[in-house]
Amino acid sequence: MTTIHPFLMFQGQADEAMEFYMSLFGDAQILEVERFGEGEVGAKGSVKKARFEIEGQTILCVDSPVQHGFTFTPSFSLYVECDSEEQIDFLSSELAEDGAILMPLESYSFSRKFTWVNDRFGVSWQLNLA
Repeated sequence: MTTIHPFLMFQGQADEAMEFYMSLFGDAQILEVERFGEGEVGAKGSVKKARFEIEGQTILCVDSPVQHGFTFTPSFSLYVECDSEEQIDFLSSELAEDGAILMPLESYSFSRKFTWVNDRFGVSWQLNLA
């Protein structure tokens, strides 16, 4: 069976990002982490490949051993349907800290409460109060 998963490429921050995401969501877990070893192309102990799950969505990530001239872009984002005003307020505050607010948390014609933020790792999140 073919599967499709979001894949996040970090440059040395994959562990920190996964732990941060685990702290924000009640139903989140790191499923597996494979690390670079001695003599491999990546820094020893950095994430060669990891798989984690947030609210039933499996996400893959890696610490790229190659430095790139690009990073994340808001043209791809993780979209979260929040269950409560408390949840959207909490996630908005936590994800935007040391990141950037692309659309402020407020009411829009398409949503009673919505925000779009980049977290401190550059990953883009759209939060919607369903």
